[in-house]
Amino acid sequence: MPLQADKAALRAYVAAWRLGGSADRAAAVDAFFAPDAAIHVVHPFNALAGPGAYRTQVLDGLARSFAHLFRTDYIAFGGTFGEGDWVTATGYYTGHFHRPWLGIRPTGALAHLRFGEFHRMDAGRAVESYVYLDIPELMIAAGQWPIADSPGRDRGFTGYLPGPASGDGLQWHANDPARSASSVRLVTDMLLQLATEDQAWRPYWHEDMLWYGPAAFGSFAGIENFAGFQRPFEQAFSEWIGGAAPGSRTRHFARFADGDYVASGGWPSLNAVQTSRFLGQPATGKRLFMRVSDWWRRKGDLLVENWVFVDVPDVLLQMGYDLFAEIEEAS
Repeated sequence: MPLQADKAALRAYVAAWRLGGSADRAAAVDAFFAPDAAIHVVHPFNALAGPGAYRTQVLDGLARSFAHLFRTDYIAFGGTFGEGDWVTATGYYTGHFHRPWLGIRPTGALAHLRFGEFHRMDAGRAVESYVYLDIPELMIAAGQWPIADSPGRDRGFTGYLPGPASGDGLQWHANDPARSASSVRLVTDMLLQLATEDQAWRPYWHEDMLWYGPAAFGSFAGIENFAGFQRPFEQAFSEWIGGAAPGSRTRHFARFADGDYVASGGWPSLNAVQTSRFLGQPATGKRLFMRVSDWWRRKGDLLVENWVFVDVPDVLLQMGYDLFAEIEEAS
């Protein structure tokens, strides 16, 4: 099925969340996902068997805890990776937080939960999906994040993150394939320069870049402020290995572009040995594996905005810190 048809299927799913009631949303889930879809959601959900499990364990739980729940997508597009067609979206679930969710105490007020999704499509339906939720961002906003440390020089901003400054993140139309291919090359070349002593990644970025990171890390405006995060973060680990490195134990499940927008994700995509204190946890010398996803926007020949997720609860669990057990004990 052509990629435009897959993007149309995502658009219909998104519209059901924006305009429909609970019955419409349930029907949209069953229409969008194949019955045997493999759906992966951040810890503590992890691997789920099919849309029924995803609906009951994730979406229904959100709807119970967040009254008047709706969803805002500010980036959505599609592309090809390997032999598969993919669609992706990121934005927020929003509602009135009136019941506990995953042990997080309700605030009795409007609350936001940032999400990012990747779906491999076949015959117009999702057959393999990866869903990122920034659960620490919700906890920070609710005053219930138990970790004071952040990886960077500065704490960074931890509030609601905006969509593209250009206002064109919903790429439902077709784009020039040559431009899309160029965007993938730009991002791939930049990623190969991360964790270098001379910060060789800098020439790929606009000096007024905006880096919207996981809330546990913080967000930064301007290349120097981003470097104040990136360098200490890199230096907390050794032996950085990305999903594209030969022989890596991690991989990218997808990396693709649609015009000036690029998305990439891995489950996990990064692995490195922790050599210093990280997120309040002492160094153990263990190799940690990170589920990461990114969305980038380019402007001209430079990258100007980057939205990032890391499954921080899963990383903490690898370091021996069970975030959800801590929440339960505290409550």
